Amino acid sequence: MTKDKKENSQKKDGDDKFAKLVSLCKRRGFVFPSSEIYEGFTAVYDYGPYGVELANNIKKLWWKEMTQLRDDVVGLDSAIFMSPKIWEASGHVKGFSDPLTECKKCHARLRLDTLLEDAGIFADEKMTEDEINKIFENNKDKIKCPTCGAKDFTPGKKFNLLVQSNLGNFTSDWTKEPTYLRGETCQGIYVNYKNIVDSSRVKIPFGVAQIGKAFRNEITARQFIFRTREFEQMEMQYFIKPGDDEKFFNEWKQLRYDFYLKLGFLPENLRWHQHENLVFYAKAAYDIEFNFPFGFKEMEGIHARGDYDLSQHAKFSSQDLNYLDPQTNERFVPHIVETSAGVGRIFLAALSNAYREEVNEGGEPRVVLSLKPSLAPIKVAVFPLLKNKPELVAKAREIFDILKQKWKCEFDDNGNIGKRYRRQDEIGTPYCLTIDFDTLENSEITLRDRETMEQKKFSLENLLTYLHQELD
Repeated sequence: MTKDKKENSQKKDGDDKFAKLVSLCKRRGFVFPSSEIYEGFTAVYDYGPYGVELANNIKKLWWKEMTQLRDDVVGLDSAIFMSPKIWEASGHVKGFSDPLTECKKCHARLRLDTLLEDAGIFADEKMTEDEINKIFENNKDKIKCPTCGAKDFTPGKKFNLLVQSNLGNFTSDWTKEPTYLRGETCQGIYVNYKNIVDSSRVKIPFGVAQIGKAFRNEITARQFIFRTREFEQMEMQYFIKPGDDEKFFNEWKQLRYDFYLKLGFLPENLRWHQHENLVFYAKAAYDIEFNFPFGFKEMEGIHARGDYDLSQHAKFSSQDLNYLDPQTNERFVPHIVETSAGVGRIFLAALSNAYREEVNEGGEPRVVLSLKPSLAPIKVAVFPLLKNKPELVAKAREIFDILKQKWKCEFDDNGNIGKRYRRQDEIGTPYCLTIDFDTLENSEITLRDRETMEQKKFSLENLLTYLHQELD
């Protein structure tokens, strides 16, 4: 097979898998298009019953890793709306933008760097308007509109991604002095840095972790929940003494990579990407990339940001954000190492990593989400063998009520047992319990393992012991 044919085959396989994942998310209640009964709302999604459980599990595991298992990281939940001056100080008002172009034929508005990327041409997001336009001009014969196929575009220009609001502004000219929905969660950490130092017992080095919504007016949002206009971030800012940047940057790189291995991500699906074209204040920047069905893309970024953020906010707010070292009496503006991940991207990566199709010996197909139990939306499903036997249903309900005190469980008496197994396989449930007549006679409960499909008999006491070992 030639290289081109191999690449085309891989792309087709990726496209097929991606389409199946999107279909599974809708069919099984993981993700729904927002406002669907009103024909949807572009690049915004709702998380369904199983999706919200998976997303919450991702956040719980991240929060535990960052705050519970470490005594040098504390939590924060800052407001979505903040003073507009914060976004001026951070540089977002003037510099938070993507290159925008318009197709002259169909008038579709598109990201210029994305068009170049689709044509196999690299364009770094930090390039100036002139730099990216030069690349575009030199390669315009290779670029076509994904909507109509035309090759005639307007010159690229920077488009600011901050989402404006008129919160608290009751005049008709609020666009001249807008407030903003936050474009990232980390600014809330920076402006609360002094409050945290003054009110808690933290000492440098220490970190502040936060999970919250962010908003960006994306030009071209695509690839399902990979790039959306409303999304959730999990960010940690680690405040350090100047000169310790490299030490803590490398430490956090390893810790964050190991986190994904703990989630069950295959090492061959992970890789590092080093940013070469850094913003002026950054000392280093790496991305952990995951091999999505559409190729390796960023899942989390680790950045050494220097003292830029606190210095900017000290300058614009006229507040003293220096840190006084209690041991040396030295005063300095802390440097920052940042870890920044998107819940939606990890969510999509987890599904992609876990998705598999197989055919059993009888030729029956099976779709399975091999999620780690810690990620699985439902830990245990409980089935009465027959729904028209009240004694079986009552016993199944009794056992379900015991198990749900400890784990997220689901009761299901709809359809035959085989169909119920298949449904739970598709949502990633590790274990299914069947309550049959043996349960009524001798208290034996049948447990079925998602991965092996093997069935074993347990007493209720032994079952609880086993589940504690496997799920906790």
